[in-house]
Amino acid sequence: MVFAVAGATGHLGRLVLDSLLDLGVAPGDIVAIGRDTAKVSDFVAKGVVARSADYSDRGALDEALTGVDRLLLISGSEVGRRVKQHKNVIDAAQHAGVGFIAYTSAPHADTSTLALAPEHKATEAMVRASDIPYAMLRNNWYTESYVQVAEQAKYTGLIIASLGDGRIASASRRDYAEGAARVLVAEGHEGQTYEFAGDTAWGYDELAEVVSEIVGRKVTYKRVSYKEHRKILSKAGLDMGTAAFVVTLDTNTRDGALADANPTLSTILGRPTTPLATGLAEAYAEAEASRAAEAEAQGEPDAPQ
Repeated sequence: MVFAVAGATGHLGRLVLDSLLDLGVAPGDIVAIGRDTAKVSDFVAKGVVARSADYSDRGALDEALTGVDRLLLISGSEVGRRVKQHKNVIDAAQHAGVGFIAYTSAPHADTSTLALAPEHKATEAMVRASDIPYAMLRNNWYTESYVQVAEQAKYTGLIIASLGDGRIASASRRDYAEGAARVLVAEGHEGQTYEFAGDTAWGYDELAEVVSEIVGRKVTYKRVSYKEHRKILSKAGLDMGTAAFVVTLDTNTRDGALADANPTLSTILGRPTTPLATGLAEAYAEAEASRAAEAEAQGEPDAPQ
């Protein structure tokens, strides 16, 4: 049985490769597909097979998926281009005779008002239309997404957002990766749609408390209106389109698009999902260590953190 991870060179993909190995899959039975396979050279050293392919290159995808039995399709990063790119992967999977596809989608993709949902909804429809057995893995937000929030709050003492009392059922990227790997290697998930999320939803007041502990200073959550938030982001250097998109995501969150905490992921994992405080502290420490290593490599060992 050959297992492939499309998008293996990204943060989530690398963690899926880790999880597959931890689950006992032989390295030679794992295919890591990505644009820059140098990013998985450490896995290649362990015996994992790397194949180079871009989601926009159908010919390369046909070659990359040759001999693959079960495929994890990690959604692309190019918002606005993903439907066509995902179709290329799905068509190539059909051509190669892939027997199962798991796709990383968005929370309640078929009904959500989340700004990112339409491309995922369209991709889910294409997967279903392909007649390849599938599982939809509708991942909620990654806890790691809030590292930048913590980094900014370290200096400002503030977390500014327009999501009001909206709640987020995040989990760590490693949780989602392990969940995807478990679905990929096991039978019985065909035709299932899983709403993957953290066991507990949290709000920004709780986030501020967690960040306070991480950065070692009092951090406060400041609620602002949609218009205020967009102005603040624009003054900080974001173009109007990006600022509007960020604020739209806050509006979606305020309206409950990310609040669905449920035990689906923890059931698949056989353990609780990683709590916000633990996941964010670990991600923040990794980011700090990475920056320090980069500064030292550039000959700036005393660069401010």
